[in-house]
Order: sequence, then structure tokens, then C-alpha cells
Amino acid sequence: MSHVALPLKYRPMTFADVVGQEHVVRTLRHAIESERVANAYLFIGPRGIGKTTLSRIFAKALNCQSPNGSEPCGKCVNCREIAAGRSLDVVELDAASHNKVEDVKPLLEQCQFAPVSSKYKIYIVDECHMLSNAAWNAMLKTLEEPPQHLRFIFATTEGDKVLATIISRCQRFDLRRIQTHDIVARLKDVCAKEKVKATDDALLAIARGAEGGMRDALSSLDQLISFKGSKIEEEDVLGVFGLVSRSALESLAGAILKGDVAAILSAIDSFDSAGRNMRRISAELLGHFRNLAVLQALGPDAPSLAATPEQVKTLVEQAKGIDPGRVFRICDQLAELEDSLRYALGARTLIELSLIRASRIASTATIEELMKAVRALKSSGAASLELPVAAAPSAPAAAPAPAPAKPAESAVDTAEINREVLSDPAVTAILASLPGAAVMGISERKRA
Repeated sequence: MSHVALPLKYRPMTFADVVGQEHVVRTLRHAIESERVANAYLFIGPRGIGKTTLSRIFAKALNCQSPNGSEPCGKCVNCREIAAGRSLDVVELDAASHNKVEDVKPLLEQCQFAPVSSKYKIYIVDECHMLSNAAWNAMLKTLEEPPQHLRFIFATTEGDKVLATIISRCQRFDLRRIQTHDIVARLKDVCAKEKVKATDDALLAIARGAEGGMRDALSSLDQLISFKGSKIEEEDVLGVFGLVSRSALESLAGAILKGDVAAILSAIDSFDSAGRNMRRISAELLGHFRNLAVLQALGPDAPSLAATPEQVKTLVEQAKGIDPGRVFRICDQLAELEDSLRYALGARTLIELSLIRASRIASTATIEELMKAVRALKSSGAASLELPVAAAPSAPAAAPAPAPAKPAESAVDTAEINREVLSDPAVTAILASLPGAAVMGISERKRA
């Protein structure tokens, strides 16, 4: 038999097989069980996450002759014909190539007739944002008041291009990108069925490269099996797709947090020499620091944490020595880098400079930390500091105000106290982190 591509071979056939879209599956199941099926549905989301697959499963569930609750049986004539794409009552239209009003009119004329052998006549319109305004306007009346036997299912990757008048006549579902750990679990299941041995790091690298798309992940696995056979290592994935290993990426993130410029430049040089995709580094680093911010805010068990258990352990260790405010500032820097890479010719230079800036952010105290240190210093000692920042760095520091004359013994004591306060490590750190700051005076604080 001829080879069947993995995305087609392991395409979900029931709602239970769908991965990562539980919010959509639950609603569709309840609609079938309660017989509250809407006139039209609109599935929106990026590529390879199950829009067309869910449309076909929903069509099978609606027209199945012997359903198992809300699940299609997959064995009756209607289920087999819909899965094979030859059902007379379920029509799929590719809007990318049939987007004119002349292409829509025949469908609208046929929809008045009852289905041949099913309960519903269903039209699945893929990439519906490609339809012209005239084609959409021709469908408005039918969408709003369709015959009892007619249902529409629209799927698109660009929901903002669909007319608002169409969206108002549909039940909208925004499908989300599939989590990395869900993709890894699915790949493990496929490898077991295909008798392929792949390491966990190799599957993780495939999932990272898929960027939330299950179809892309299965296509990459199919390509790697053709390239390496039944045994796949992480280096194979990195070499084929130009990715950076998980350990190398985490080491680079650790160097940024420590402010180690030499380690950063060395890592970028090794990536560039190995032919890695330099433009993906900023996106993967941004994802890493995003996970770090989520972990600090919600903890390691947060459902929105897109990381495997091994990655969570590393994130927990890195989160111990970094303030959340610095993590947010690093994320801002990396987001600016990702945006700038779209128009940059020298990607390596821009990445190096941006990561050095990020390392300085990691090693520079935030305003919140400075205020906390000042409050702690004031509350713990008898001395208080006034640290105004100079308006311009080049302006000369103001001369200290002349102190009132005191007895010689008191002046000696005051000078000694001043030296002790100025030599305090906390005061030194505050002054070093505020360029242009000057000590205007040290006054005694009376304790209650």
C-alpha cells in the first residue's frame, strides 16, 4: 500500500480524539445532546489546530445514523461518506479558489432542496475570509433564515477579515494554539504506533518548532522518520529544522539573568556557527521568560504555563534569584527585538545588542527594589538619606549646605557617623544604581 502522511493517517475522527480544544468540543457536544444546533458556526484560529477536522466531526455527529451519545459512530454509511469526502449532503467549499458570487449562487439554489439521506444538509466553507463582499452579501439572507435542514460551518485563519454582519449570524469559536506538552504527548502516542524510538528532547524540539500546530508537528515527525528511520535524537531535529536545544536555550536565559555578557556572546556565536535559525532565538527566549513571569505570578502548577515538567524545574530554579519587575522588563526588550528583526538585515548583531541590554536589565535594580531598600534603611537606622537625582548628568553636583557650628567633640562624632552611613553596602548600591545622584546631607532621625 502507498504511504499515508501522518497528519492524514492520525487525523481525529471523533471529539474524544481532538487535542487542545476542550472548550469548543464541550460546547458542540452539548449542542448535539440538547438539540440546540445553531444555523451557522464560525471556527477561527491559526493553522493546523483542528478547524477543518472539527467541522467534519461535527458534520458526522449531526448526520450519524447510530450515534454514541454526541459522538459519531464512524461505521454507518453517512460517517464513511463524510470521512471520504463523497457525501451528497455535506459539501466542502474551498473559498480560496471559489470566492466569487458566481461560485456561491449554485450552492444557494441547491440548499432549498432537502438532504438525500441525512438529517441535515451541511456546507463547510474553508478559508472563508477569502470570499468577496458580494459573495458574503449573497449569503446573508440564507444565513439569517435558513431552511430547517440547512447548516453552515465556516473556518478561517483570519477572523478579522470576516464581515461583522456575518459574524453576528454565526456562533463564533476561537480555537487556541495547542500546548507544547499536549503536542509531545500526541507525538509519543504516534511514535509508539509507528514503532519509532524518539527521545523526549527530540519530541520537545518538534513541538517547539510546530508553534502550537498539531499538523505541523506530525508533518515534521513524518519528515524526520524519512530522514533518520526508526530512531530520532534531539540533534537530528535541531539539524533539520535549525532549532536551538532546550538546554542551550535555558543556559542562554541563565546567562541573561546573571548579566554574563561573555557567555551571551559565546552562545550566539555557537548558534550562528552551527547554522541555527537566528530569528527564532528571540521568539523562543520570549516564550521562556513569559513562562518565568507566569510561574512567578501563578506558581508552577498554573494551567497557562506552556512548559514540560523538566522545563518547570529549570524555571523554578531561575525564578529564585530574579525580581518579577526585571522579568517583565526583559520580556519588553525581547518583544522589541522580535519586532525589529522583521526589518533588520544583520540579525546576529541586533540579537547580540538586545540580549546585552536584557542582561543589564537583569542586573540593574528596579524602582520598586530601590524604594524598598530605602524604606528598609530608614526604618532600621537612625540616619535618613536625601538622594535627589540630578536633572542632567553633566551638571555639577550641588555643594553641601553649610552645617551649623557645633562643638568640636560633636563634630567628630557626626563625621564618624557620616562615614559609617556612606560606607554601608546598601547605600553604596543605591548610589551606584542612580547615575547623577548626590548625597545632599545626612540628618539624625529622632526615635519615638
